[in-house]
Amino acid sequence: MTAVTIGNPAGLHARPAVKLTLLAKRFAGHVELALAEDGPWIDAKSVAQVMALRAAHGATLHLRGEDAAVAALAALVRRGFDDAGG
Repeated sequence: MTAVTIGNPAGLHARPAVKLTLLAKRFAGHVELALAEDGPWIDAKSVAQVMALRAAHGATLHLRGEDAAVAALAALVRRGFDDAGG
């Protein structure tokens, strides 16, 4: 499991949620997200579930699943979802 802090000002809104789910779908294994270490855990490949998290700026996002997928998603979060628009 890996934990990363959401640093972009708008948090995990629609555009970053889509980027995150599209990246997660590139991996065959299951990948899950949660706002707390003990869950509840959601499917990182479901944009509806990711958006329903309502993860705000500064929230800790916990990731678990295939190592390569977790590393890629954590890197995306650390880069602010490559979201120049915030």
